[in-house]
Amino acid sequence: MEKFQELSDLAKKKLQLADHILTMTYPLVKDARLLLAVVENIFLSLNYAMSSVLYHEMLFKRVPPFPDNFAAKFDLFKDKCVDKYKIDQGHVKLIQDVKEIVISHKKSPVEFQRKDNFVICDGSYRIKTISTSELKDSIAKAKSFILNTTTIVGRNGKMFN
Repeated sequence: MEKFQELSDLAKKKLQLADHILTMTYPLVKDARLLLAVVENIFLSLNYAMSSVLYHEMLFKRVPPFPDNFAAKFDLFKDKCVDKYKIDQGHVKLIQDVKEIVISHKKSPVEFQRKDNFVICDGSYRIKTISTSELKDSIAKAKSFILNTTTIVGRNGKMFN
């Protein structure tokens, strides 16, 4: 199995995991820290899907080899793939937004639960609230993005089976 196919499968699995945590585990446990796990799995699924397209393009020599870090892959994806495959700008914004939440969580000095939300405060106490409804919307958008990327890599993916 080619790397882009493995990444595509991983993207689907991570999104299923995020959806399961949000719809099954969180309602039972009611621990808002689970919302962070949902965000991280959404980010991983988006990152894997984006990487899948890039490795697919690299296999067919349409993009040069690239460093294996998020910033390099994201920039290359925006430059070479978004316009070519008519990927919705909302998906690009989703990737940026989810990445910002992950970064703000890692740098955050203060985090707490308020009702059914998880609140992240930065050093100057600007807050970012993560809610279940926001995450459900993000999962729906991520599903659309992954379906789109699966279609892109699936066009030529069958030739290796």
